[in-house]
Amino acid sequence: MSGARSTQSAIWIVALLVAMLMPWLFYNYHTGRHSGFVVSMLSQMGMMSILALSYNMLLGQAGLFSFCHATFFGVGGYATIHFLNMAGDGGLPVPMELIPILSGLSGLGLAVVFGYMATKQRATAFAMITLGIGELMTTAALSFHHFFGGEGGVNANRMIGHSLFGLKYASAVQVYYLILAWVVLATLAMFFLTQTPLGRMANATRDNFERAQFMGYDPRMVRFLQFALSGFFAGIGGGLYAITYEIVTFDALAAPLSANALLMAYIGGSAVFGGPLLGAVLITLLQSGVSLLSNSWLVYVGVLFITMVMFAPNGVMGLVLAHRPVARAGLMGQLALPYLRVILPGLLMVLGFVGLVELTSFLTIGAAQGRTLVLFGNRIDVHALLPWLISAVLLFGGGFWFRVEARAFHRVWERLMAEVAPARALA
Repeated sequence: MSGARSTQSAIWIVALLVAMLMPWLFYNYHTGRHSGFVVSMLSQMGMMSILALSYNMLLGQAGLFSFCHATFFGVGGYATIHFLNMAGDGGLPVPMELIPILSGLSGLGLAVVFGYMATKQRATAFAMITLGIGELMTTAALSFHHFFGGEGGVNANRMIGHSLFGLKYASAVQVYYLILAWVVLATLAMFFLTQTPLGRMANATRDNFERAQFMGYDPRMVRFLQFALSGFFAGIGGGLYAITYEIVTFDALAAPLSANALLMAYIGGSAVFGGPLLGAVLITLLQSGVSLLSNSWLVYVGVLFITMVMFAPNGVMGLVLAHRPVARAGLMGQLALPYLRVILPGLLMVLGFVGLVELTSFLTIGAAQGRTLVLFGNRIDVHALLPWLISAVLLFGGGFWFRVEARAFHRVWERLMAEVAPARALA
């Protein structure tokens, strides 16, 4: 057990070091500037990591399916804009490094109000209440201009002149390291919460609601506390968002961002604490990177989510951890060839799918704009038969081949599981 904890600690430390060094891997030493795109994407990953982890306090740890989690992120952002304006005018002598605490308290306050109502119910009723809360707050953001600023939102200047370390936060890389510091603090706090009696009881009410009641605990109070604390951490993420972009609009609390939080937590693996972090990185990469290459990137996100729900309900981290017994038994080598045989047709299938999506999208959108489709480095005539035929053959032919190899892989996997079963029983 101690060896496993040491390995996990080492992984977290390596991940932190990579995050600290990443901006310098894209530093232009001739101009003396960091890559603005990379730093912005890394900052986005940090904010979304906090949002996804806080959402998983509800979904993964308490079994609560919420549609309004972006509300607390957005309100934390709006409040931070006003805090920055007050600090810049000299009315709030709080250093920049501590302002996210005020952001979190803003999210906490709203979560207490709405959580008191929402957590009286659970399951579908809870989800429907949070859906109404989300729509209510989006409407409020568009209607009440004094605080929310309407469609144009509210803005501020993050150079408030107050810092514990004498920093001005004029550059994006300084803001990134502020975000990274808060990601570490928030992640540690949320991890330690999972080890508390509240965290244990959240798992208990998730797994067996009636039994938790019979043991003398109040599941409604557990849900309420978990909901309120998740709002606190979401507010911190929203505060970092406001500090980064210096403007907040209604998009910061609208339903699409709540859906993003769900995607990140689920795809990364809601049953594992670090899963939402991985999901936040993957989804941000997909949104930031693929959106530059294709107008149809939302199609790929949707298909990825459907695929994960159907074939990997425990997320990416769940897939990784499923290999742990095989690795401990020293049998991973026996999966190398089966994986290679599955990956090759899988890639062909993906290439065919991408080809058909891009051809269809460009036929209706790109052609109207007078552009030429460039796919995999080649200029493509969307009106020619050959590109459509090749894409269809890759998709359906690769899909058939993949199905055959997947069955063979499953047989190898079942055999290895049978071999490691005695060792798993002893563990």
